[in-house]
Amino acid sequence: MLQIAICDDEQLYREKIRRLVEAYLINHDLTSEFHLFSSGEDFLRNYENTVKYDIVFMDISMDAMDGIRTAMQMRSFHSDTFLVLVTAFIDYVLEGYRVNATRYLLKSTLELSLTECMDAILRKMQTAQVCFPFSEGERSLYTDNILYVESRRHKSVFFYLGEKLETPEIYRKLDDIESALAGCGFLRIHKSFLVNMKHIRTIRNYRAFLDTGQELPVPRLKFQAVKEAFTTYKGAI
Repeated sequence: MLQIAICDDEQLYREKIRRLVEAYLINHDLTSEFHLFSSGEDFLRNYENTVKYDIVFMDISMDAMDGIRTAMQMRSFHSDTFLVLVTAFIDYVLEGYRVNATRYLLKSTLELSLTECMDAILRKMQTAQVCFPFSEGERSLYTDNILYVESRRHKSVFFYLGEKLETPEIYRKLDDIESALAGCGFLRIHKSFLVNMKHIRTIRNYRAFLDTGQELPVPRLKFQAVKEAFTTYKGAI
């Protein structure tokens, strides 16, 4: 189920975007849950809103806290949500580069442009999935939503961001999971922890600090190599 947020200070456009996106997803046999916000402050009020959504539609021209400032705060915690900027004015198009927007949509042409926007997002999502035979059955996961994988005796436990934090388990060594996720931006920071670098905010004091507020240990002997690998990754994106 896709988690989608729509942040716009005009109810007319909140409902219009929801209606258009919902119709698109139904046509593609996809389920979704929508969360509507009337201001940037409302969106940022709950910490989890900065990390929980697959797609965020953000109006640029809102009173008090505008969409760019709101998006910048969201990006400071989480870099991989698909962000779509929506506005009535073409003058703001360059602002999208500051917050790594996936698309920039004009309110006057939503009916025409939204389908192409969603097509592009789904193409990117579909290239970032991985399938594992979990204890409860085979399941595909979006790699962006995997926080980290922890080795516990003979099992590997996935910490996964969906509607809520899930912990599916698999009877497989962490070495095997690391191989399966090679090239997806995961870093072995500890013999027991494989972490998605997209969710690491910083590495310091022999700890990896995640964008969810969690902290994971980095052994002293691995610290320099782990920090260098993370620095290289950040410089490449």
